[in-house]
Amino acid sequence: MSHYDVIIVGAGAAGLMCAIEAGKRGRRVLLLDHAKKPADKIRISGGGRCNFTNIHAGPEDFLSDNPRFCISALKRFTPQDFIDRVDEAGIAWHEKTLGQLFCDNSSDEIIQMLLSGVRDASANLKTETSVHSVSHDEDGFVVDTGREQLAAGSLVIATGGRSIPKMGASGFAYEIATQFGLKIVPPRPGLVPLTFSDDMKASLGGLTGVAVGVQVTCGKIRFREALLFTHRGLSGPAILQISSYWREGDEIMIDLAPDFDLAPLLLQAKRDQPRQTLRVTLSEFLPQRLAGLIGKEFQDPERLADMTDKTLEAVAERINRWCLKPQGSEGYRTAEVTVGGVDTKELSSKTMEVRSVSGLYFIGEAVDVTGHLGGFNFQWAWASGFAAGQAV
Repeated sequence: MSHYDVIIVGAGAAGLMCAIEAGKRGRRVLLLDHAKKPADKIRISGGGRCNFTNIHAGPEDFLSDNPRFCISALKRFTPQDFIDRVDEAGIAWHEKTLGQLFCDNSSDEIIQMLLSGVRDASANLKTETSVHSVSHDEDGFVVDTGREQLAAGSLVIATGGRSIPKMGASGFAYEIATQFGLKIVPPRPGLVPLTFSDDMKASLGGLTGVAVGVQVTCGKIRFREALLFTHRGLSGPAILQISSYWREGDEIMIDLAPDFDLAPLLLQAKRDQPRQTLRVTLSEFLPQRLAGLIGKEFQDPERLADMTDKTLEAVAERINRWCLKPQGSEGYRTAEVTVGGVDTKELSSKTMEVRSVSGLYFIGEAVDVTGHLGGFNFQWAWASGFAAGQAV
């Protein structure tokens, strides 16, 4: 049996960071991953350019049953701390909207930076290695891979959630948590497109590919970003953001023209340009295909003059307060993250160690901390991996 100080299961963003930090402290580290290559999610992120952090990352950008849990880790390893490492590695980057940072070239540069860090810290990496079982006694943990048994005083679970199963995502972290009697906040897909019923798809199918800036609201949560109509339903940043808060059966409200209070503007247009059609008028505020569809919904007459004030107010309500119930979401297949996970009440916010099982840690997406779209989930991976790496 091979012995280590720390075994980390999962060579994604959080696992790689944890391995680097533990190795720097002189710990004998073994990092395991079932895939042929590590860090597949980093590789595909940001359209292949890796949205590696967000300069505005703070606790308000994360969803959790305990919103304060993430504060300690985020303060101890900040976006600037990761930027410093990117700069030191000579990786060129740029800022997009809302503080999102991307590589100028390829996400592979971030992966190579992390793998170099693992080598420099003398941590061992084994790929194409699955974990069949984990056992625990007073001496620590034994990990059975089917080919060999590996022992360590500390075990870190960094295998993420269920999102994007075609990349090998599974519920492994939840299985280990359950084995050790830990509570789990029920997982669900997050940052995922929402789907329409067949009737809605039939009525709105002509809008596939149309993008529009919106404000979308679910309960007390709202986001103002772009929306994209798809052949299945709704996507785009605004919808992905709200999906993390949406539950099946919930209604969402979409303002399709958030810069305008359309009721008085339509009534003014009726007075100023009575011969203009509703479709043409709406095209000043909306993409043409969307304007045309809404015009058709209200049996667009030849002239605004032929429409009552009450009807124009209903048109404005339809645009500024479009209320609908999505049928569902596209699920884990396309979800960027998994909301929920190991209950933070079970963990130390400073070290990520399980309170009831000495030497067992959960980090990254496996934990009930989920970031908004835009680099926040990577920042949680770096911060939680750093916290555990300083403690194992």
